[in-house]
Amino acid sequence: MSHPFSIVERLRSFRYAIHGVVLTVQSQHNAWIHLAVSLAVIAVGFFVELALQGWLWLITAITLVWAMEALNTAVERLADAAVPEIHPLIAQAKDAAAGAVLIAVLGAALIGLLVLGPPLLAKVGLAG
Repeated sequence: MSHPFSIVERLRSFRYAIHGVVLTVQSQHNAWIHLAVSLAVIAVGFFVELALQGWLWLITAITLVWAMEALNTAVERLADAAVPEIHPLIAQAKDAAAGAVLIAVLGAALIGLLVLGPPLLAKVGLAG
């Protein structure tokens, strides 16, 4: 049954979403690494005075990694709740979700190198 639109309910949904992000950071050790790397990338972006186009690429890459990590956490939680014992199909689903995070991380790392590498090398005097 559909309920009428409510601003209060929409605002409440943000609280649930923020709780999901906090849960991801608190429960996933890899999310701690993502947080540290995200902050480092942002700091380097400011250090090299990155142009708008570079920021767009970095923000997209960081967002993709965080979204994949949150989805991976959701898959793991749902799978563990549905089938607490070890099951080969559940293990494959968890592996596939973790693989999605890995793909996003590798893509983000490549974007980071392409966007930040040249201006960083120039800033520290190593560019030719």
